[in-house]
Amino acid sequence: MIGRKKEMEVLANVFASKKPELVAVFGRRRVGKTYLIGSFFEGKIDFELTGLKDGTKEQQLRNFAYSLKDAQKSATLPPPPIDWLEAFHQLKTHLESLGNPEKRKVVFIDEVPWMASGKSDFLTGFSYFWNSYAAKTNIVVVICGSATAWMIQKIINDKGGLHNRVTCRIHLQPFTLAETEAYFLEKHIVFDRYQLLLLYMTMGGIPHYLNQVMGGKSAIQNIDEICFHTDGLLRTEFDNLYSSLFAHPERYESIISALSSTWKGMSRLEIIAKTKILDGGGLTMMLQELEQSGFISSYIPFGKKKKDTLFRLTDCYSLFYLKFIRNIPAKETIAWQSLSQTQTWITWSGYAFENICFHHIDNIKAALGIAGVHTNQYSFLSKPSDENEGAQIDLLIDRQDNVISLCEVKFYNDELVLTKADADNLRRKKSIFRHVTGTKKQIFVVVITTFGLLNNKHSLGLMDNVLDMNALF
Repeated sequence: MIGRKKEMEVLANVFASKKPELVAVFGRRRVGKTYLIGSFFEGKIDFELTGLKDGTKEQQLRNFAYSLKDAQKSATLPPPPIDWLEAFHQLKTHLESLGNPEKRKVVFIDEVPWMASGKSDFLTGFSYFWNSYAAKTNIVVVICGSATAWMIQKIINDKGGLHNRVTCRIHLQPFTLAETEAYFLEKHIVFDRYQLLLLYMTMGGIPHYLNQVMGGKSAIQNIDEICFHTDGLLRTEFDNLYSSLFAHPERYESIISALSSTWKGMSRLEIIAKTKILDGGGLTMMLQELEQSGFISSYIPFGKKKKDTLFRLTDCYSLFYLKFIRNIPAKETIAWQSLSQTQTWITWSGYAFENICFHHIDNIKAALGIAGVHTNQYSFLSKPSDENEGAQIDLLIDRQDNVISLCEVKFYNDELVLTKADADNLRRKKSIFRHVTGTKKQIFVVVITTFGLLNNKHSLGLMDNVLDMNALF
């Protein structure tokens, strides 16, 4: 399995332990949760159940009966239970019938939020199953869900029958660039790293999306087919993505759409003004759920306070979809080859590359030799005033070793050549940052670009560090 070494080690320890284990696995749709559990526990699962999207309680319980029939290897379908309490009693009876208490049993329940929605008594039944039986048995119970916020609120932070019952949690993240490269190599697909960046800024590190990529075709060809052909997976994935996670997806999509309109991020008040969503706990919950699900990130700008928190859309696919796919008529096919040459794409790709850098901050720290130094990451925006022209800095790394790395992030298809105007602009940004913040820390100027920097008279003495795209892998 590619890129899941830490998670596989966790599962190995869980399976080898001598005590009952309740494992909660969560992460966004298509990230590979089911594949991870199925691969590790292959041939060891004694009962497996997957929830039905939009299924009624009766349908979910009938689905349970079918799953129990499969587990029992029976030709006869047992009567569907009348509620989840009876369903889990039936499961308990089945597991007890397997005998050999020394043998480690494994139960895998996938897409739990779909079964526990609305007025379902699923959590009541599951709490009974765990507390009355599983907690005293040689068993591993894995519960899984794509609705990350729901899993955290209803399972991890439950105040009822499951309070403090979860013994292990796995928050499965998208592949990093390095894992994406390894994934393609495993499939005997070879891309250079510039091509990988193009794919990553379009679909991120989501394994199911990456599985659509074909070898022998360029990144642009693949993006064209996957995102712009009428039958391409990512042409219509956006609505499916949010509707599968949230009860009222249109409200979440309105926030995502608003955030896609600006790269610096939006304050809470700006989001309210843009979306017309009322201020209050409902908005707080939606922002929290979007962040827990990995779609947005919140940060406090350098030198500001918590009340100045900004929210940014950081999900690669959502960013790409809202910019280039959303407004295409349903039956039209657009040629990405031509779109990718436009100024709109060139400008957008710079911001998308900056977003990738934020996703790979640990790699950047390692390349700068500060992996062991505690840091905080910020953006910086100073509006024009009577005293200065204003400045925007892509990425600041505020380091505990009394240094601030001022990072200039540039996406090019060749070596970066610094002009006199570029050099003057960097010096101006550095000067304005020191003046506005009053920092006494050493400021290092770092350039992060795709193919590195071509040294010339304008770059001499200005750059403290230069990183190319290899630092992100």
